[in-house]
Amino acid sequence: MGIAVMAGGDPLSEKAAMFRESLQKSQTITDSVVSILGSFDHRLSALETAMRPTQIRTHSIRKAHENIDKTLKAAEGILAHFDQYRQAEAKILKGPHEDLESYLEAIDQLRSNIEFFSSSKDFKTGDGIVSHANNLLVKAISKLEDEFKQLLALYSKPVEPERLFDCLPNSMRPSSGSPGHEGDSGGRHPSSHNHSDPSNNTDAVVYTPPTLIPPRILPLLHDLTQQMVQAGHQQQLLKIYRDTRSSVLEESLHKLGVEKLSKDDVQKLQWEVLEAKIGNWIHFMRIAVKLLFAGERKVCDQIFEGFDSLGDQCFSEVTRSSVFMLLSFGEAIARSKRSPEKLFVLLDMYEIMQELHSEIETIFKGKTCNEIREAALGLTKRLAQTAQETFGDFEEAVEKDATKTAVTDGTVHPLTSYVINYVKFLFDYRSTLKQLFQEIEGGDDAAQLASVTMRIMQALQTNLDGKSKQYKDPALTHLFLMNNIHYIVRSVRRSEAKDLLGDDWVQRHRRVVQQHANQYKRNAWAKILQCLSIQGLTSSGGSGSTVGGDGGSSSGASRAIVKERFKGFNLTFEELHQKQSQWTVPDTELRESLRLAVAEVLLPAYRSFVKRFGPLVENGKTPQKYIKYTAEDLERMLGEFFEGKNVNEIKR
Repeated sequence: MGIAVMAGGDPLSEKAAMFRESLQKSQTITDSVVSILGSFDHRLSALETAMRPTQIRTHSIRKAHENIDKTLKAAEGILAHFDQYRQAEAKILKGPHEDLESYLEAIDQLRSNIEFFSSSKDFKTGDGIVSHANNLLVKAISKLEDEFKQLLALYSKPVEPERLFDCLPNSMRPSSGSPGHEGDSGGRHPSSHNHSDPSNNTDAVVYTPPTLIPPRILPLLHDLTQQMVQAGHQQQLLKIYRDTRSSVLEESLHKLGVEKLSKDDVQKLQWEVLEAKIGNWIHFMRIAVKLLFAGERKVCDQIFEGFDSLGDQCFSEVTRSSVFMLLSFGEAIARSKRSPEKLFVLLDMYEIMQELHSEIETIFKGKTCNEIREAALGLTKRLAQTAQETFGDFEEAVEKDATKTAVTDGTVHPLTSYVINYVKFLFDYRSTLKQLFQEIEGGDDAAQLASVTMRIMQALQTNLDGKSKQYKDPALTHLFLMNNIHYIVRSVRRSEAKDLLGDDWVQRHRRVVQQHANQYKRNAWAKILQCLSIQGLTSSGGSGSTVGGDGGSSSGASRAIVKERFKGFNLTFEELHQKQSQWTVPDTELRESLRLAVAEVLLPAYRSFVKRFGPLVENGKTPQKYIKYTAEDLERMLGEFFEGKNVNEIKR
């Protein structure tokens, strides 16, 4: 009955029944697997418990092996440092002289050993080794000091003057082979000065500092320096370097001709000697800065590369004495008693200091060279100030020049030629004066120079006016002023002063020259022209003393008065000839012009007088006694005026 029901039952129910049956079987299998796995877990736990002692022993053995390896490696490192230490010690004990490079490597290795053993605090004998190594390092550095000193001294030699001259541009090499003599040195008197601005000479830029220490030695000295600095021996290094190089530098300058002169020494020297020494000083300054100091800086920079402050200090210590020896001479000149002739050497000295300024600033860099740079700048300013004061002194000296010796022939006074040469040389220094005026007063340099020049010219003319009053003859007074002012005008027209003073100044003073020429003619020739005047020739005397109306040319004229006129003319002209042939008009063109101006007045008047009144004398006895000269004779004799002849030359 049951089967029948199922056979005829619902399919969904059948599927549900089958699914339920499957689930029951799956649960049974799962329970079996769980039971089996539980059994495995229990066995594994028991196995792990059994294996744990073995694992612990294996780990301990592995750790022991690792510790042994580390210990062996540490031991190998210590032994290696011991070997390196012994090798370094052997090299250091041999000394640096035979193999300096190996010796320096040994010192580096020794320092590495000291650092290693100092850091190995667990190493019991480390302290003893470090102490021994430090002592060895002290000895090594001491030997390095000796080696540095010997090496530096061996290759530090004074530079011979000839070598220095070879380093100069061709235009600045001395013509003679003697030290301290330049072909065209500074410090020259205005009458001989041939000034040229070095900055305008393209050849002047080529300077080749000499090799002071062989290039192959410099790296060795640098390496020695590095080791000594690392050892803290900067002061010992400084002393060795200063003592060695400073004495060599001073000897180089001494061989060149540089002298150590005090202010008192300078004051005692005669001007000619001092002038030559100033010229040499200018040459020495250029050589010292551009060659010796520049070369010294190059050497110092290479040896102390990487230690700039120490290098600057060493350079300062080496050069200080030499620099101040040179600058002290300049200071002595700048502070010595001022005089006009010193102006140009002061400008020469100021010029060289200006020329060297940028190089001094570059070469003497760093704080330790501050004093040197300030001293050089101070000298430059002192020279500028003294030069400016000398300008003022010169202007005053020209105006108040009390030279008693007058030029008897009325020619150009020495003061005039001196002042004009002085002014001409001012223009040779125009670029230098521009710097000087700007430094002291600022403003337009051309205006400053024009003002100075005009003041000097005015002072000269004031003095000449005073000197002209020494002449008793007014004609000579005006001839003197004509000559001197003409010389001034001509000199200005031929120089740069013309552009500065202007055409108006030139034209104004040319008129002054002409005015004095006219005054000369009026004063010198008025008396003799009066002899040729018709005024006063008429007479109230008898007919025997006059020439009547037949000729009319001398109507009413007195023969006696005419004779006196001719006698007076002859005497006056002879006096003028004798006197004025001794006078001088040095300028050829002016001399001929003045003679012509006199002839144009005198000769027509004489011809006219002879033609008109000559017959009165010619008809009498000894006419040649009165009419001694023809117009041609007078013209020839006028050609002898203003020649500056002596009395014996004038006698006929």
